[in-house]
Amino acid sequence: MTVANDIPTPSANPSLIGQEAAEATLLESFRSGRLPHGWLLCGPRGVGKATLAYRFARHLLAGGEAAPGLFGSSGADMVMSEENPVFRHVVAGTHPALAVLERRENEKGNLRQVIQVEDVRQVVSFLRHTSASGGWRVVIVDAADDMNRSAANAFLKILEEPPAQVVMLLVTQNEGGLMATLRSRCCRLHLSPLPDASVREMMISWFPELEDEARELLVRLAEGSPGRALALARSGGAKLYQSMIALLAALPNPPGDQLLSFADSLSQGRDGTAFRTGMELLRWWVATMVRQSEGGNDAVEFPSAAERSLMERLSGWRPAPFWLAFWERLGHHARSAERANLDRRQVVLSAFLELETLEAGR
Repeated sequence: MTVANDIPTPSANPSLIGQEAAEATLLESFRSGRLPHGWLLCGPRGVGKATLAYRFARHLLAGGEAAPGLFGSSGADMVMSEENPVFRHVVAGTHPALAVLERRENEKGNLRQVIQVEDVRQVVSFLRHTSASGGWRVVIVDAADDMNRSAANAFLKILEEPPAQVVMLLVTQNEGGLMATLRSRCCRLHLSPLPDASVREMMISWFPELEDEARELLVRLAEGSPGRALALARSGGAKLYQSMIALLAALPNPPGDQLLSFADSLSQGRDGTAFRTGMELLRWWVATMVRQSEGGNDAVEFPSAAERSLMERLSGWRPAPFWLAFWERLGHHARSAERANLDRRQVVLSAFLELETLEAGR
């Protein structure tokens, strides 16, 4: 699969697609002279929250409207040249007035599962020193969901007594899971999913050789999240999804060789990307099945009558509360497999074994 251009990380992304309203809200607040010190950037994963956080950080660090022209903002938005020294320092992680709070690698070189209180203490140390230029200082938390309880409590103390000329941007895709006291100290800004047309356009640019059918499937699975579409494309999500649907359609007696092949494909790779993608797709499918069976405004329209029929058949095996509990178990087992380095293959096989027994027990 060919990618037309290197896809930048949020810190290096000069563009923000489809979130003009959120950008305008931050700009208006900044220009009012009453900029809140804490912001919660909320919304689904992959819709541009972190990209917006870095975009606003660069704007503040460059002096906002005090730095127009080639190396600053145009004034109408937060556009900044990639040649701007501020842009370059932010990308390199060397800007002295920017602190980024995120999961770090442990002594073995593996990414920690949470942001720890020691990481927050480094931010506290950063905030003890005033900006050398006397301008803004910015803290980005990506993501606030990753802070453990001790880290969240330590960060709450910063929000309760914020230093002057400091803005803290907390990225979250699970606002309800954050401490209520932490949420209450921040101004909430919601970023919505993008239209399918925007996601499709980005996918064509990112993966020009992707077949139309696979691209359309990824656009549908992305549900308005370019980041999710990108992650699925990079991990072979279209093929994994099609294999998964074939196994679900064969329940309660999926071919053993196909099931083993699917489990093997999800357990490959040391980084666990395929496993995370496969389990996420299965959980997404179960959640969508519940929404479909319940009807209402959240019901999903599928282009495939066969897929809709499959959901109707399986949802009839058990009531919605069972499927919601199954969805929770899948998430628990997936997290446990990653944290405790359990056998990923067995987790996948166990999930389908449970599904195989459902019809017999009706």
